[in-house]
Amino acid sequence: MFFAAFIEYTPDTAKIAATRPAHREYLKGLFETNRLAISGPFTDDKAGLLVYNAETAEDVEAMLAADPFAKQGVFVKWDIRPWKVIFANPDLFPR
Repeated sequence: MFFAAFIEYTPDTAKIAATRPAHREYLKGLFETNRLAISGPFTDDKAGLLVYNAETAEDVEAMLAADPFAKQGVFVKWDIRPWKVIFANPDLFPR
């Protein structure tokens, strides 16, 4: 099952930039093990959207809590919702 997580970031842009490499490395591991479908920040860098492949919302909570962005205080708030894919065009999402 997919879960979409809308995540708000701290306004501390220096903290975001300093933690981003570890965050992306963590997400790469989730992606390579099919636990992350798609992810990315909004262009204003105030929030991000991550879509996880998990059994439960609690599994997603655990993945979020283990993320370096969460551990370093970049993630300040999130909303997790079950998400049903109707259409997906793989040609539109670069890897």
